[in-house]
Amino acid sequence: MGAREKLFRWRDPYDTEGTEALFVAAMRENAAYAWARCPEYRAILDDQGFSPEDLQSPEDLARLPFLPTAFLKAHRLFSMPRSRMLIRAASSGTSGAGHSEIGLECGALAAGARMVVKAASARHILSPVPCHYVIFGYPPRGTDAAAAKTAFGYTFLAPALSRTYAIRKTEAGYRPELDGAIRALERHEKSPFPTRLMGFPAYVYFTLKRMEEQGIALRLPAGSSVMLGGGWKQHWRERVDKGEMYALIRRTLSIPEELVMESYGAAEHPILYCDCTAHRFHVPVYSRVIIRDPVTLEPLPMGKAGLVNLLTPMIFATPVLSVLTDDFGVLHPGGDCPCGKKSPWLEIIGRTGMGEIRTCAAGAEGLLSGLTAEGGIS
Repeated sequence: MGAREKLFRWRDPYDTEGTEALFVAAMRENAAYAWARCPEYRAILDDQGFSPEDLQSPEDLARLPFLPTAFLKAHRLFSMPRSRMLIRAASSGTSGAGHSEIGLECGALAAGARMVVKAASARHILSPVPCHYVIFGYPPRGTDAAAAKTAFGYTFLAPALSRTYAIRKTEAGYRPELDGAIRALERHEKSPFPTRLMGFPAYVYFTLKRMEEQGIALRLPAGSSVMLGGGWKQHWRERVDKGEMYALIRRTLSIPEELVMESYGAAEHPILYCDCTAHRFHVPVYSRVIIRDPVTLEPLPMGKAGLVNLLTPMIFATPVLSVLTDDFGVLHPGGDCPCGKKSPWLEIIGRTGMGEIRTCAAGAEGLLSGLTAEGGIS
């Protein structure tokens, strides 16, 4: 059994302290695989004078060269033939900088399934009770968007009686259908089974505000819940704080705060960060988070705000072991969280300007320019 499989089989999904050595071993295993099979990734590591064997302790993780999301949106890097990838998922590309394409092989999907089951169990999302889903995201058919695949996958955490999508594909592209979502919620109010709302928080917020403006207040069946994920994307200017969102959900749907959940993740880093009962994103054993200074890119101590660097050994098909996002965040110690989890928790402050990320990507861009001519990347 490889280190990755052992890590994703770990009993406690938040025992980061107890999995330090195993996590490093899994990262070393993954880096060696990518170094041997992906010429572009090998060039990046070699240029930085870094070898997979240099990963021997948790402190070495910060030295592993990272790939900025801006670079991944411009290039396709794979460590195995596409024929071995069971799924290829794409980021939303809302920033106008293109989109990333991430391949997932059988082992990654098996690891991801174990992760989702354990994280969902910790938040009591797994349920044998059927429910109606109102999804504030893209329908899965006709798109490779990771957000669409993720949302569809989450509809299997409880048996689906129906799926209503609040974003539909039209001849003019994808368009929100908020009134259709409202009509579905009104229908489900009369059902004996609960309703789960899930998807982009911006569209949930816009829909519930429209309901409030129209004087619509529903009492959804007991057990109904809200699962927010995917961030506010291009609607970041309309973002509201969590307290305001929870109050709006209670007023319009009669769903209490304890049944409102939020997740964090990225196409380039498909690890499920599911908030705890105190609405904090604790780091699971399957990943590690480094906060970096936006100017020097050096690691920052806990409590300091900077760029969020996400690490995971989950995927072998694509060398995304260490990804530098354009999210701005803070890492906090987990010992004082009222939920009882001991692992550190990540606070997302917002999205930074792309200038710093593009600057980071420029080095890799220049390094790989020669390989592009050889057909190694597209």
